[in-house]
Formats: sequence, C-alpha cells, structure tokens
Amino acid sequence: MYNNLAAAGREARPTVMIAALRGVLTEKHPNLVIVEAGGVGYAVTIPISTFSALPPPGAEVRLRIYTHVREDAFSLYGFLTGEEKTLFEKLIGVSGIGPKLAVTVLSGLPVQELIGSIRQGLAEQLVRIPGVGKKTAERIVLELRDKLEMLGAGEAAAAPQATALS
Repeated sequence: MYNNLAAAGREARPTVMIAALRGVLTEKHPNLVIVEAGGVGYAVTIPISTFSALPPPGAEVRLRIYTHVREDAFSLYGFLTGEEKTLFEKLIGVSGIGPKLAVTVLSGLPVQELIGSIRQGLAEQLVRIPGVGKKTAERIVLELRDKLEMLGAGEAAAAPQATALS
C-alpha cells in the first residue's frame, strides 16, 4: 500500500497503518492474542516468544505491530520487543518468506539463538524449524548474515518481560 506521493511524482513509501496496540488482553493462545482497544477486539498473530512473556488475560498490554495488507487480507503481527519486530521485518524481506513463515521461524528458536545461527551460517539449526527446508534456511543465512549487526545487543541481553501496564 503506497501513499499519494507517487501520483505527485515523488518517491512512494509504504504507509504504516497500525504501529502499536495498547489495550486489554482478552484472549491468549500460543500464536494469537486478542487485544481490546477502544471497544474493538484486534486479532494479532504472535510468535511463541511473545506469548510466553505476556501477562494473563485481563491485563493491559502494549504490542509493537506489523500491519500486513493484501488484496484479500488485513493482518496484524505483534511483538513485545523491538528486536523481535525488526528480525520479523528482516525475515519477510528474504525471498520466499512471508509473514506466517517468519512468525514460525521466530517461534522455532529463541531470538538470540536465531540471530547467532544466522550470523554463524548455521543453516542446519534453521532446518530444524517446522516449515523451513534446506534451501530456505540457506537463503535466510545468505540474505541476512550481514544485516543483523544492530540485533543481539542491548535489549537482546535481557529476556523479554511483559508486565501489566498501569
């Protein structure tokens, strides 16, 4: 989805629709949560790492959101940390990896282990993730090995913690 700059002869840029979501966690499942904000329940697909760190239903949460818009679907993907979201965005930039597979990859290994495996070229670690074959694992390593320099430091040292917002 692009803004109207292209029509004006300027560079077109993707439009961010929903970047964050804060509300009450009404339902919590391993790959999906429902967050109620402003009287609307938003279904958000999440990786296992986010699920594990979420508070129980009824608590207030804030998720970083990646909004994926297609002709036939409008999907929200949520993450507790900026690092998870950044890694997700890098994964969907790899040829042949869509948002669903990217969430599966993030769910298959802890974030630090995933980053380490990619940096070290350990495609065999990635193949252990359901849905990731040898060629896909090699493509992830090839395309992301040198693009993860900002990941794995700072907030990565601490495990993601979710607390009820007040």
